[in-house]
Amino acid sequence: MKEQSRRLGEDSIGSLMARLSIPAFIGMFVMGMYNIVDTIFVSYGVGPNGVAALSIAFPVQMILMAMAAMFGIGGASIISRSLGAGEQKTANTVFHQVIWLVIFSSLLIAILTFIFIDPLITMFGAPAEIHQMTKEFLEIILLGAVFQSFGMGMNNIVRSEGNAKTAMLTMIISAVINMILNPIFIMGLDMGVRGSALATLIAQAIGAAWLLFYFLSGKSTLSLKGFGLRIDVKLGLRIIAIGFPSFIMMASGSVVTIAVNWMLQIYGGTMAIAAFGVANRIASFAIMPINGVTQGMQPIVGFNYGSKQFGRVSHSVKLGMLVATILSLIAFAVAEIFPAELARIFSSDPVLIAESEEALRIMLLAAPTIGFQIVCGGLYQALGKARISFIISLMRQIICLVPLLLILPNFFGLSGVWYAFPIADFLAFSVCVVILSTTWRKVFRETEMVR
Repeated sequence: MKEQSRRLGEDSIGSLMARLSIPAFIGMFVMGMYNIVDTIFVSYGVGPNGVAALSIAFPVQMILMAMAAMFGIGGASIISRSLGAGEQKTANTVFHQVIWLVIFSSLLIAILTFIFIDPLITMFGAPAEIHQMTKEFLEIILLGAVFQSFGMGMNNIVRSEGNAKTAMLTMIISAVINMILNPIFIMGLDMGVRGSALATLIAQAIGAAWLLFYFLSGKSTLSLKGFGLRIDVKLGLRIIAIGFPSFIMMASGSVVTIAVNWMLQIYGGTMAIAAFGVANRIASFAIMPINGVTQGMQPIVGFNYGSKQFGRVSHSVKLGMLVATILSLIAFAVAEIFPAELARIFSSDPVLIAESEEALRIMLLAAPTIGFQIVCGGLYQALGKARISFIISLMRQIICLVPLLLILPNFFGLSGVWYAFPIADFLAFSVCVVILSTTWRKVFRETEMVR
């Protein structure tokens, strides 16, 4: 076993959390900056319609990321616990299965989307004036579906063996290349949203190549030796069961985006859709550091749970909860104090700025609860408790948010769309508190180590 994996069960929890979370935090920060810079260039180079087109196309990208996350996180959970238990062969087998699952799923999604692209764009709530623009963006993005999925899935695998630095570098390389190419393609070559999509494709391809080189170099605890087309259905279903909550969490983001776009088309039009695109990019950026903390916590929890060091598991969770909550409070404060200033970064259009400001301020009213929710879901995934993690994943997006999006606008118009978000966050947070307080001791009891 490589030193990077052995340290998961030996180093102090604080130093491990810093060593794993800070690179994930930096990587997420850079990726968040890419999303923001991408939207800025599209806003200034194409206009509000371009931002709206990106928002309409987002569900397809979310589905690709959701599928990759399902296989990557599901496989990473098994790999971390296998390495903790000293089962290197099992870890390698899971690694190989994840690669094939990621490749096949991304190709299938890309092909199906190409075939049904026009009705899908209409179903996603695109007004007629941005239908063609959305199609042009998606057609290029789909050509790089395998690269995007491979990068996301394998980054989770890299983190599972305790090598957060390589995962961070992958995200930084992709993001920096994307940010360099965006202004060249969008403005310099006047390619519009197609330029944004092409920059994304190239950056993701280079990121995927970087990860492949890492695994071939021998620096990984995992090995590609013996890699071949061997599909283990039972193992695949196990990977899916553990990673399915992540799929639901991200795929439900697609359902939410479609529901939001439809409500915005009815109550606000294209400008409201563009405002959601801006506010959603800022909100996603605010959440990314919390995801970084969770990703740093998960391999520590998984490894030490597998090696039956349950005191270290408990310590990791408490520290993760604390840091995530602090980050949530910071995000809340910034969004409520400087919403107009944040909106002006994306556009000089006074109407778009005003609508984005209102959307952002209301959507993040319950932001202080978000960190707890994300860490709670990540905890049960790391422990391999698929059913509990699945319930947590469903709560905010599907059970709470979608019904609120369909009901509130009928009474409060456009504001009802924005208020659905904080109400859903508070309800989901309440459920997470109940789940954690009622199941935590049971998790230890199952391993005959009640603390």
